[in-house]
Amino acid sequence: MSHALSLQPALRRPGLILAGFVSACALGAVVWAQVGGDRGIAAVAASSDIEVSGIEVDETAKTGSEAREKAWDVAAKLAWKKIGGPSLPDSQISGMVSAIVIESERLGPRRYIATLGVVFDRSRAAPFLGEAGEVARSAPLLVVPVTVSAGTEMVFEQRNPWQQAWAEFQAGTSPINYVRPMGAGGDSLLVTYGQTGRRSRVWWRNVLDHFGASDVLIPIARLRYTYPGGPIEGTFTARYGPDNVVLDSFTLQAESPQKLPAMLSQAVVRFDGIFRQALADGKLKPDATLNLGSPELDPAIQRLVELGRALIERERAAREGSTERPTAESGNAITAAPVNTPPPDGSVALYTVQVATPDAAAFDGAIAAVRGTPGVRATGVRSTAIGGTSVMTVSYAGSITQLAEALQARGFTVRQGSTALSISR
Repeated sequence: MSHALSLQPALRRPGLILAGFVSACALGAVVWAQVGGDRGIAAVAASSDIEVSGIEVDETAKTGSEAREKAWDVAAKLAWKKIGGPSLPDSQISGMVSAIVIESERLGPRRYIATLGVVFDRSRAAPFLGEAGEVARSAPLLVVPVTVSAGTEMVFEQRNPWQQAWAEFQAGTSPINYVRPMGAGGDSLLVTYGQTGRRSRVWWRNVLDHFGASDVLIPIARLRYTYPGGPIEGTFTARYGPDNVVLDSFTLQAESPQKLPAMLSQAVVRFDGIFRQALADGKLKPDATLNLGSPELDPAIQRLVELGRALIERERAAREGSTERPTAESGNAITAAPVNTPPPDGSVALYTVQVATPDAAAFDGAIAAVRGTPGVRATGVRSTAIGGTSVMTVSYAGSITQLAEALQARGFTVRQGSTALSISR
């Protein structure tokens, strides 16, 4: 007696189907939430002008507008005095001001109270300040601002005051070439607090290549809230490089949460001073272990590689010469396989390479070996599967067959498909 598969139980339980659909939607929402949302803070445009912040003014006049204008003139004179400018007429000082930055203000009918920033035009102010010429700048350094508070570590997972303080810092006059990520999209997945603890140069090189940086700076702000609405104690630590080397540390305190942005802005200036001093002392020198370029082979090994390539080319030429080419008299025409030709001179092609990665050491070793293969211009990791097969993209100046041969010369076992390679040790 045969039994037909009944669909009635599923039809009687539509809630299970709906629950599965809702779960799938929720999973998609969770994945999107990791990179979506309004979390990015764009860094201000770098300017070489001279900015003086934290100028407090309190002026009165017949109207609020007149009090504000008077306060701005007073702020310009106070800022000029703060940077050590010589005694000059008020009109000449005002002529060097290119912008007034309002940090906070309160405007009344006849009174104006504010904290202002004054920006002086460097070309006009420099002759009076006796400044030297251009100063050599550092290599591009990636900034990873870490906030530690209430037992959690945060970088770009959500907007935070520490990230904003670095985004608003005017770095045009600093010899440090800061690379400040916006923090939107995939930045929150690529640059995390966990990344600062990694030592793998392959991982760091991929992150730095993404942002066009040569090394990394890690300013850490550890904030302790004494009680709700009360003072905030900040312990700040400047770290540098993949090895997380400590350069210096200091402490500051904000009287209330309203004073926190001012404290963080002050901390950024202190960090810039620490990094400036480290650059002058030679501590911010390039890390040679991050340079994963193509290594030079021993001449004897290089000759063996060239001999092997010549033999492979000879065998290929022999096979192509013995292949029977179809003619018009042979009946049905045979479509020839596509010719595997390299890209034009001066250009590169992008190929997909599947890599067997049984463990983390194998992953690091394979990525480094592929990156060091002659002819490889750049690499990128599309997916990582420790204990399985990872997928990477390789920019190579040659055909896919030539790439396969180059990887074989590096000691890989290579299986070639029409559009991709699979390699293993």
